[in-house]
Amino acid sequence: MISEPLWDVAVIGGGPAGLSAAYASASLGARTIVLERAEHPRYKTCGGGLIGTSMGVAEPRITVPARDEVNAITFTRDGRRGFTRHSDRPILTMVRRDDFDLAWYRAATDAGAIVRQHAQVRGIDQDADMATVTLTDGTEITARVVIGAEGSAAISSRHVGVTLDQQDLGLEVELAATEDDRRAWRGRVLLDWGPYPGAYGWVFPKDDELTVGVIMTKGHGAETKQYLADFVDRLGLTNRTIVRDSGHLTRCRRPDSPVRKGRVLVAGDAAGLLEPWTREGISYALRSGMWAGEVAAKGSDLDAYDRKIAAELAPEMAAGRRLLKVYARHPWLVHASMGTPVGWRAFQMFCRGDLSMARVLRRPAIHTAVRMLGA
Repeated sequence: MISEPLWDVAVIGGGPAGLSAAYASASLGARTIVLERAEHPRYKTCGGGLIGTSMGVAEPRITVPARDEVNAITFTRDGRRGFTRHSDRPILTMVRRDDFDLAWYRAATDAGAIVRQHAQVRGIDQDADMATVTLTDGTEITARVVIGAEGSAAISSRHVGVTLDQQDLGLEVELAATEDDRRAWRGRVLLDWGPYPGAYGWVFPKDDELTVGVIMTKGHGAETKQYLADFVDRLGLTNRTIVRDSGHLTRCRRPDSPVRKGRVLVAGDAAGLLEPWTREGISYALRSGMWAGEVAAKGSDLDAYDRKIAAELAPEMAAGRRLLKVYARHPWLVHASMGTPVGWRAFQMFCRGDLSMARVLRRPAIHTAVRMLGA
């Protein structure tokens, strides 16, 4: 068995959660290594829409590789009753994950982190003084703190004991955009409130590509595939070249699920951290990653990470669960609300990062409506 010197922080996974954690810990002077099973740049299934909260974390640290800035959203209800709302300033920023993750990779390495590509993790162990990550080639990486950020099917999740209360299947196709497509979709996304409870679809423009996807509760694979096929057909995009066709499971933690076990912390998808209604995860990945990296670098109070998640992200997730219940029962009402000044203003403020889900629910009109609808 091969042994290596002790690191201060070992990060499993080179996505937004892992690389933001590595950036944070290395910036504080911690000897940091990232273990990435693939090689940057690499494709990841992801809508790639950055809300303002994500931009607030990213922009001071990386040059965000934007493919488009969105200031218009078209809403439809299962392909019908469409209308478009416009904003005088950007609402969302579109990125491709290979570009975005590569930018974070460069920031982390510039900060001093070492990124090891093609490093497949087999197991994690720990004692009172250190944690050990064993790779499939037998190499052992020892560190004072390990941060698990390797996605939704993470070994670190099992080690920590993350428990879930929501799993969804997202399917996406990346389509080559024609010149007409680029003109039609530049600066505009489409959100379709879907035909099944809790489901929705999207079209995200990324210059030369369109990301078209749908998401709904896990266990309905055939229905999810049919929804995507019908969605693409209704949009008139069936004859476009498919650049990529992929799927991804999103996993949302139970409110009482741990985010740490001893010297092992989990962040992002590995912790089941995402917004339950929209299933937006990048802002959760970046925030939890940064916090995990900062706490791990200091090393003296690992409980601080648990407290930060409970104080900052748990209330947002609780609000998202309530809004998902309303949407699943009354999708027509959610659709109609986007046509009202109050609903559209709240949606814009959430997308820009000016208003969290928890604060959305505290707005008197919305709080009263949600309460009356039984969520």
